[in-house]
Amino acid sequence: MGEEEKLQIIHSEREEAKLQNIHSEDEEVQESEHNNGICSSICAPVNWFKMLATELHWNFVFSVVIVYGVSQGLGGAFSRISTEYYMKDVQKVQPSESQVYSGITSIPWMVKPLWGLLTDAVPILGYRRRPYFLFAGSLGVVSMLFLSLHKNLHIVLALLSLTAGSAAVAIADVTVDACVAQNSGSHPSLAADMQSLCALSSSIGALVGFSLSGILVHLLGPMGVYGLLSIPAGLVILVGVLLKESPTHNFAYQQVNQNLTDAAKAMWNTLKCPEVWRPCLYMYLSFAVSVDIQEGMFYWATDAKGGPHFSKEYIGYISAVASIGSLLGAILYQYGLKDHSFRDLLFWTQLLFGLSGMLDLVLVLRLNLKIGIPDYFFMVMDASVTQLVGRLKWMPLLVLSSKLCPPGIEGTFFALLMSIDNTGLLTSTWFGGLLLHVFKITRTKFHNLWLAILIRNILRITPLFILFLIPRSDPNSSILPDEMSDSKETTGTSATQNENIELVALVHNMDTS
Repeated sequence: MGEEEKLQIIHSEREEAKLQNIHSEDEEVQESEHNNGICSSICAPVNWFKMLATELHWNFVFSVVIVYGVSQGLGGAFSRISTEYYMKDVQKVQPSESQVYSGITSIPWMVKPLWGLLTDAVPILGYRRRPYFLFAGSLGVVSMLFLSLHKNLHIVLALLSLTAGSAAVAIADVTVDACVAQNSGSHPSLAADMQSLCALSSSIGALVGFSLSGILVHLLGPMGVYGLLSIPAGLVILVGVLLKESPTHNFAYQQVNQNLTDAAKAMWNTLKCPEVWRPCLYMYLSFAVSVDIQEGMFYWATDAKGGPHFSKEYIGYISAVASIGSLLGAILYQYGLKDHSFRDLLFWTQLLFGLSGMLDLVLVLRLNLKIGIPDYFFMVMDASVTQLVGRLKWMPLLVLSSKLCPPGIEGTFFALLMSIDNTGLLTSTWFGGLLLHVFKITRTKFHNLWLAILIRNILRITPLFILFLIPRSDPNSSILPDEMSDSKETTGTSATQNENIELVALVHNMDTS
């Protein structure tokens, strides 16, 4: 072999070695980037929480997580499942009665504008927020412990305790909403982050709560779960103790009545505007006529002869998966439907809402078994689709409500609109109880349940005939008249500080079955 050939071989070996080194370096870089991507994905939420805690103070972030995540999300899931079994197994009431009682316990959420006005206009010992957190937490602890420690409690006392517990959650909710509004005013660049924190806390809390609720009801019984619910209420007390709030000095308590009167007059003048009362009427009627027979379906799914006989654990898991459907509905609206006109979007969502109810009919008539779909899988699909469509129906109404609020009384008027919706939900619940009673659907008789479902589905479509009450405008345009939009009317309830309460999450149960 000549010298020239040896040099060529050496040169080629060196080139090959360089290529191998370059290839290995590229692999190391890619692996490093992959590891950094995983690390950043894990660290990003932690860094986000740290940023919020630094900018807004850690006790504010703690307050939001406790009220939205633990009290409303986790506690709300525990309360819903345990109350259904408490009424069925402990109080042994009929489905129609349980339906009516569930409406009674939701009444505190209908008067949330009152809680909002009180927290803003009536400070206690110089503080506007802390005393209401302390009161709400104490009320929740007492009511839940009272329920858990009395086995043979009369239904009236049980309802009073459940209503008091509901009021405790509602008061804590409106108080933390006021804190969010104040921080949104002082930190406008973080307003969206604060709303994301609220939504994230509530969603995660509900998902965890529904996943565990069935297991806990099975192990501890409904009354044992009520005892556990005193823990979230106790944490609300801790929020009141730790909350950083500057006291209000020399408050003129004699002006409270005048402030409340001014707020009432401003809201009444706004409601008289056709651009406002027509959508309000539609929102109430669309909820009211979409009758809720959830308790009838619950009794059938757990007790009916020939029914699926779901266990407590399955009921909790089904609710957990359904909450994911609700979250997907919100995401779908945000990224695909938010720019469509109100009337067009409400037409299709209301139509789908009625059609989705037919899944219940298929389940009750046992048609799913005839086509080879197991009860559990079909129930999960039914609940998920219903929650998804219900969320899609609700989102444009929420945006529309925000468009109806005139300057100066945005927070209070938004609370009023949400109370109108809650009144519609209450009407739906009581009308559903009447429907179950008329068709003689009891703890052991479900022969006419299919007929009640069919009537409910037909009624869900009836709001299509009053869609003319909804403006054709899209979410990006103004709805109020120019003279009302330009007005700077104030109610006096906000005083001179940045105290307008933006009551955002005001609907107790917006996903009806």
